[in-house]
Amino acid sequence: MKPVKLDHVNTWVFDLDNTLYPADADIMVQVDKRMTEFVMKLLDLDHDAARAVQKNYWHSYGATLTGLMANHDVDMADFLDFVHDVDHDAITPDPVLADHVASIQGRRLVFTNGSRKHAEKVIDRLGLNGLFDDLYDIKAGGYTPKPERESFERFTKKFGFDPKGAVMFEDSARNLETAAAMGYTTVLVRAAQEIPGGESAGPNAAPPHVHYTADCLRTFLGDWRASAAKKIG
Repeated sequence: MKPVKLDHVNTWVFDLDNTLYPADADIMVQVDKRMTEFVMKLLDLDHDAARAVQKNYWHSYGATLTGLMANHDVDMADFLDFVHDVDHDAITPDPVLADHVASIQGRRLVFTNGSRKHAEKVIDRLGLNGLFDDLYDIKAGGYTPKPERESFERFTKKFGFDPKGAVMFEDSARNLETAAAMGYTTVLVRAAQEIPGGESAGPNAAPPHVHYTADCLRTFLGDWRASAAKKIG
């Protein structure tokens, strides 16, 4: 792996799902099923038809909720509460990751297409409470999701930083394409196995707009931390 150069970074941006915790934690599988159930109830469709609508909206709009908002009368808060009503105990607490995140010098932000309530539960379960300066969720972004450039611009304006001094950790190569175009340093956190039809990058993904790849966020930060310590020493 090429040497990781993050000396220029003063703002550290982390996606939430399948990034702070590994994709095999099974949280997004639960969320995905809940989304299908919500579409079934909202549109009075059977499972297969509802799933087809859900995936079409995800591909076309960047998020299922955004597609539903554009085409149907939907209560956004109800949707977010319903789809994130999952078993967060599927996430294993990660004190080593917490130690690495705590050691980061600079502002630490979470940028998610999910809800703040869900983000808080994930962070609590991982043991990362108090380690982030703020959480930016889909509501804060006016329900405009990543990878839309408008979403990134709102996020950047909200916290007032230059993307050229920021690094973004994401499991979605599509989201990182927008980040890279704006000047972010990009780190793609890859799933251990291919996820059919999913947003998370598989184990061999390495698109040209990605500066670094990581098969485990904890390991990537640990290796970077050790390398930085050697430079100081």
